[in-house]
Amino acid sequence: MKVLLTGATGFVGSHLTEYLLKKGYEVRCLVRSTSDLRWIADLDIECHYGSMFNLESLKSALKEVDYVFHAAGLTKALKPYEFTEVNEIGTKNLVQALLENKQKLKRFVLVSSQAAVGPSPGIEPIDESHTPNPVTAYGRSKLEAEKIVNSIKDRVPVTIVRPPAVYGPRDKDVLEFFKTVKMGLIPKFEGKEKYVSMIHVQDLVRGIVLAGIRKKAEGKTYFITSPRPYTWEKIGVIALQYFKKKGIRINVPAFFMSGLSFAADGLSRLTGKVSIVSRERVIDMKQDFWVCSPRRAKEDFKFEAKISLEDGINETLSWYQKNNWL
Repeated sequence: MKVLLTGATGFVGSHLTEYLLKKGYEVRCLVRSTSDLRWIADLDIECHYGSMFNLESLKSALKEVDYVFHAAGLTKALKPYEFTEVNEIGTKNLVQALLENKQKLKRFVLVSSQAAVGPSPGIEPIDESHTPNPVTAYGRSKLEAEKIVNSIKDRVPVTIVRPPAVYGPRDKDVLEFFKTVKMGLIPKFEGKEKYVSMIHVQDLVRGIVLAGIRKKAEGKTYFITSPRPYTWEKIGVIALQYFKKKGIRINVPAFFMSGLSFAADGLSRLTGKVSIVSRERVIDMKQDFWVCSPRRAKEDFKFEAKISLEDGINETLSWYQKNNWL
């Protein structure tokens, strides 16, 4: 079976590439001529050079594939419209190319995000029936991508997966939190406990593929997550144990983060490099609950996260240190 994978050079996409190969799939990766191929350069894959904005390159990339795993997406941007261009219009172009090719797929899988739905109102995990209410431009762009994919489900078998916070080797976002913890500090935003669903990238890619191949998942949307939420304090404590350090909790006022993000966004406009402390990120951090349920995935294709938070964090921190990231 042949797979077309977009976003193969990214954090999740590179792990998904490895997992598909491990499962015996023939993998074609859509990459740009400027893409950093370091995570996939030594893999037995076909690199198809093209762009999400070049219809002919997309139509060519889609030829003779059985599955499409669309994992390409922008998670950080200098300006909000960039999320729309990449996450929404890029998806629209891929769908258009697929329809113009008039080919039959076994499945089209969109890797979306919990951000497309927005935060949960409380500690009770939300499920797929929850009315979407994204709070950031990124989340809104992912929701629009979902709508585009769902608009063709009467003609193409589609499945949408929504990961929560993802961590693991090669991730650069949660890395920033671990850098702070290594200094002996556990930041507590607004002095509150903030709850989050998390999943290790290896569990996530396994769930993505299961959703893509199981008949019962056709036409449906799934949260792919671990079953219980965690506080950032708990995550910090596990990291401190790995570092064999004691730490202190520090209250981070909302006004401080808002001011910092404003300054960081200004610097980003000057340098052209997106800061991890953006206003979009602060909006996410202000939410008390980002909690979702894996129940539907467990019921429909028996998905369960296998990697415990402790084991996953220890493995991730070890990888960071071996690769001089931490």
